[in-house]
Amino acid sequence: MITTMLALAVALSMQTPTATAADEVPAGRVTVHVVTANGSGCPAGSTEVHVADDNSEFTFTHREGYVAKVGPGADPTDIRKNCQLSLDVRVPSGFTFGIVRAEYSGRISLAAGAQAWQGADYYFQGQTPTARRIHPFTGPQRGDWATADVTDPGSVVYAPCNDHRYFNVNTALRVSAGTSNPQTTASWISMDSPDRNPNGRFRFIWKRC
Repeated sequence: MITTMLALAVALSMQTPTATAADEVPAGRVTVHVVTANGSGCPAGSTEVHVADDNSEFTFTHREGYVAKVGPGADPTDIRKNCQLSLDVRVPSGFTFGIVRAEYSGRISLAAGAQAWQGADYYFQGQTPTARRIHPFTGPQRGDWATADVTDPGSVVYAPCNDHRYFNVNTALRVSAGTSNPQTTASWISMDSPDRNPNGRFRFIWKRC
């Protein structure tokens, strides 16, 4: 979530955005491009981003490799996977943006006694990362998972007006055998999508500069 420390950093920027009507969305084109994707969960070229036609949100898809696992065949480093995305968000003149809601999804298979978590933090280039939001899972569990990080609209931090900065999202998955037997039982959590269905969804909130 966006912290009060980040809110202060934005307040000290050159120009402070002003409130708009809740349903006011820029009519011009919004684009989001991946500048860098670093980490064990997002091999080069495996992440795609798409902006909704109505400029309400954007999604990302990790096509492969984002799986934390433990058990037979797993390497010791497989217990944790992460991805640091640096995103170039371009918006129409006169507007700036924040993120009011972030959603994540994937698949999970945990043996009885095993545990997993999904976490994320967010920040604009040059600012301090937010405190990581953690979502835990406990086995036995098998199927789909979904989480959401929601910010109160009054606490959202916006990109500084007239000072273009990349938007950074750092996500991670972790799994632990816990009381299960990793010699005989596999457990895993994934946030990749070979069929290219989105793994992350970010809801914009807009203000005029």
